[in-house]
Amino acid sequence: MFLGIDIGSTTLKYALLDNSGKLVAHNYRRHNANIAQCAEAVFSQLLAKYGDADVSVMVTGSVGMGFAEKWGMPFTQEVVAEIEAVRNRYPSVRTLVDIGGEDSKMIFLEPGKVPDIRMNGSCAGGTGAFIDQTATLLGVEIGAFNQLAASHKTIYPIASRCGVFSKTDIQNLIARNTSKSDIAASVLTAVAMQITASLARGMDITPDVLFCGGPFAFIPELKKHCERVMGIDSEHSFMPDMAHLMPAIGCALEAGKNIATTTLRQLVNIIQNSETDAKATHITAIAEALPPLFGSDEEHNTWTEQKTKYKVRRATLDDSRPANYYLGVDSGSTTTKIVLLDEQQRLVYSDYRRNAGDSFNTFHSMLVSMRNSVTNPQNINIARSCVTGYGESLLRTAFNLDQGIVETMAHFMAAKHVNPEVSFVLDIGGQDMKAIFVENGSIKRIEINEACSSGCGSFIETYATTLGYTVSDFAHISCLARNPYDLGTRCTVFMNSKVKQAMREGAKIADIAAGFSYSVVKNCLYKVMKLRDISELGNNIVVQGGTMRNHSVVRALEIISGCQVSFTDIPELMGAYGCALHAIKGSLQ
Repeated sequence: MFLGIDIGSTTLKYALLDNSGKLVAHNYRRHNANIAQCAEAVFSQLLAKYGDADVSVMVTGSVGMGFAEKWGMPFTQEVVAEIEAVRNRYPSVRTLVDIGGEDSKMIFLEPGKVPDIRMNGSCAGGTGAFIDQTATLLGVEIGAFNQLAASHKTIYPIASRCGVFSKTDIQNLIARNTSKSDIAASVLTAVAMQITASLARGMDITPDVLFCGGPFAFIPELKKHCERVMGIDSEHSFMPDMAHLMPAIGCALEAGKNIATTTLRQLVNIIQNSETDAKATHITAIAEALPPLFGSDEEHNTWTEQKTKYKVRRATLDDSRPANYYLGVDSGSTTTKIVLLDEQQRLVYSDYRRNAGDSFNTFHSMLVSMRNSVTNPQNINIARSCVTGYGESLLRTAFNLDQGIVETMAHFMAAKHVNPEVSFVLDIGGQDMKAIFVENGSIKRIEINEACSSGCGSFIETYATTLGYTVSDFAHISCLARNPYDLGTRCTVFMNSKVKQAMREGAKIADIAAGFSYSVVKNCLYKVMKLRDISELGNNIVVQGGTMRNHSVVRALEIISGCQVSFTDIPELMGAYGCALHAIKGSLQ
């Protein structure tokens, strides 16, 4: 039998053909970066089913080369395998369109000519990852996403060239209460337009057209949008039943040309032994690793305990007698935060919610919840209120709030309250970043990110999800990493190749996770802010934003800057906290 193994950036696929070329077994599984463990599991199942059968093996895929070398097996390029499968099984095809998790290809096939191969470079626009991110934004699974797209009524323009731009467009549509069906269909149209514009580049998309790859297999509606954008009728385009296995099938066909064979039992043994060999291979990477964030669990615990001195003072919301309180509101594009302080500047109530594009009703429900949290709401007097953020004008007008201030001023006031000698404030959210340089107690300059998310929380969140971890778990293992992998300073898309390299070298997930923490800080300081001298930050750094709940990011900043960093136990609420402090200040004037 002939076994084709396709190891991609996110999945492992195999196709097993008998000597007549019939597909007798196959599998498609997310490996979550534990490739050897995943391979051992799937091929042990194959061994249990077929016994110690003789097989000719061929490996392909974006991560396949390193494992082919490690396992001592032949490797073939992914496009070579795919072309082999198309020519063998679908000779009428003249244009092949393949979309994977992080790559896309368009191959033009003419009889008697060398195939014209077009591939995306380092941009993930128009790939499965782009669709996955949108499904996450909409809070639906891929199957439900496909069903939504099937019932759409209107197509809206969405930028698909970058995840950052697309998220902005999608969030604007969500804020306008656009139906999820229309958003899902608009995203699929954007993907179709992206691959057509970036890959065809003036070439005619000649029928017959074959669509393959995981996104086409699991989101059939994508094919319809591609046909419409490319001007191809359904009679001259098709998608095979195993659209997601084309490279693996082609790889198995290539294996049929290979005389050398092994057995399924030997294959499993080789994979098991490679885990031991990987430790030796990883020695070089370890020698070039970044410093551990913490030397031990005890050091991390001690560090965490030391930072408790920056905790915000708290008190109970007392409704037993009339009292004045001060409300701070941070109405962001995706979340709304409120903070209530008493006259001694103590935190008595807070709330943090995703607003799903509806700032008005989200804030209203938060006020209702705050009122319902006490027995005598008439004794809670909001003496003064202040709002900042994306929804400042709306909430200030609709709810008659007293003041509105610029977001950076709110964060600066909060930071100055934490550390009166603050020299630099870094606020990192999910998609935005603000850096405030302070001199002599006043703001000297402000830097914000525009179209790059590589220094933001979504940068880590995206890869944590890709590697099968929650953000909190990803942060925890980062702190425990012994040899953080140096991923460099790159944008989210370019980072893919570096992660693949780390995986090929056998880097542990914890080391990759810690590498991301370093990269977030380096990207923020050097790529987004274009910092030339670390001394510009001064010696009193205060960090804010939800990303700073991740201790590994804070610690990476300390190591890179050589300074102690201050942060509170409410980093995600600091904009609202600054507003509440401003409200108190306004009441005294």
